[in-house]
Amino acid sequence: MSDGPVNEADLDWTDHKHGDRTFRRKQIGDAAGGEKLGASLYAVPPGKRLWVRHYHEGNEEAIFVRDGTGTLWLGPEAEEHALKPGDYVALPAGEESAHEIEAGESELRLLMVSTMEEPDITVYPDRGMVGLYAGSPPGGEKADRTLSTYLDMNAEKEYWEE
Repeated sequence: MSDGPVNEADLDWTDHKHGDRTFRRKQIGDAAGGEKLGASLYAVPPGKRLWVRHYHEGNEEAIFVRDGTGTLWLGPEAEEHALKPGDYVALPAGEESAHEIEAGESELRLLMVSTMEEPDITVYPDRGMVGLYAGSPPGGEKADRTLSTYLDMNAEKEYWEE
């Protein structure tokens, strides 16, 4: 149950720095008591990128551009799209929604929302990797996860093999 409105100014940024993937995040959905719908504000410095290109098999995401410009690579072929303030992108579950974002010449500010269903499989096509999550969805409370692992997409084992 919600405790009422949450103002973004009252929330601290969380910094993420992984090479050219550098951004700040405020998890406003969690702060407001959201359970099945996540929402985060992102600030991406000029020329930096957000998360590694991915798509979800079990969750839908959406992007709303608040400020700045950038580039969105979308779909299996990573088709390039320019982003500007006011743009909205729906990312239903599945490969057609594979996405990656880079800020343009100024800071890019985004509101991203997603369903928070678990279990979920997140596919990282450029890395040949999958993420498996149960107990808590991607973006959810890590302490509640019963499964959280990244595997080579081609790692297989025969069912009856011991």
